[in-house]
Amino acid sequence: MSGVTPEPWPRRRFLASGAALLAVGAGSRPSSARSRPLRLVTNWYAQAEHGGFYQALATGIYADYGLQVEIRMGGTAVNVLQLLAGGAADFVLGGSPDALAALQAGIPVLTVAAFFQKDPQCLLAHPGVGIERLEDLRGKPIWVSPGANLTYWPFLRAKFGFTDEQKRPYNLSLTPFLLDKSSAQQGYVTSEPFRVRQEGGFDPVVFLLADYGYSPYATTLETTRPFAEQHPEQVRKFVAASIQGWQSYLEDPRPGNRLIRQDNPNMSEALLAYAHQALKDYGLLTSGDAATLGIGAMTHQRWQTYFQEMVALGTVEANLDVGQAYTLDFLPGPTA
Repeated sequence: MSGVTPEPWPRRRFLASGAALLAVGAGSRPSSARSRPLRLVTNWYAQAEHGGFYQALATGIYADYGLQVEIRMGGTAVNVLQLLAGGAADFVLGGSPDALAALQAGIPVLTVAAFFQKDPQCLLAHPGVGIERLEDLRGKPIWVSPGANLTYWPFLRAKFGFTDEQKRPYNLSLTPFLLDKSSAQQGYVTSEPFRVRQEGGFDPVVFLLADYGYSPYATTLETTRPFAEQHPEQVRKFVAASIQGWQSYLEDPRPGNRLIRQDNPNMSEALLAYAHQALKDYGLLTSGDAATLGIGAMTHQRWQTYFQEMVALGTVEANLDVGQAYTLDFLPGPTA
């Protein structure tokens, strides 16, 4: 993500929050959402990857739907599941891996929309050193986070023959990668290529893993099943307004960007512009299911396919009912 790439949720953190979230399922969640603003907690510091939500707030789209909304930034010290469990958040941003990990831990997290049809996760390599295909990275040192072990690394290992011996610990700094031309590192296509250009003075070779078969949804909108059951109309309106916000942000991001920079003064106009263009260039919001069903779309087939792939890789249990991790009920238009 913009600035640094966040850690996906390790299973131990799901389990640590599990008791609280299971209590939500027993009816402990307050039902006063109509008397206060809806609270969305993002999965990182404010950035273009959250632009549609900020746009909906900045331009009055949420208000047009009769919603009061507060957006709160995530960050390195923010455990969004704990906030969801404790009633401090009504919605959080996540991804398919998070949803399956929560399901496996017995936590009633429910995905109601998927805004990124492609996960922005990528690997970056140096130009001019003979690395032109993803396969060329076999045997090369790759700087990755621990969270990769639960998300994209098993995919790379199974499909492209990568080995655990290649992994190097990524600590959010570009320096090790910049100093070793034989190495690669993880990143988001919306951020790290820009940072490499700024800090290293060159444009890296970018491999967007989604274009090589890595198939999770990203920037998904998650709530709890009890909240969705108690407040279905608010969930439906929030999904619809957020979709409209993303449509508006892709056309003219300036209103949303102003709010993003208010929340995150460290975010530069240059990086916002780069990330906004990358969202469009890579089709993160408009490809896949969204090409025919619209922004925010999900399908049963896509969820089932991803689940089966993760079962084959050994990252989730085969006896899970993946249909409990998501619902299409709050999406506008036809679903499949």
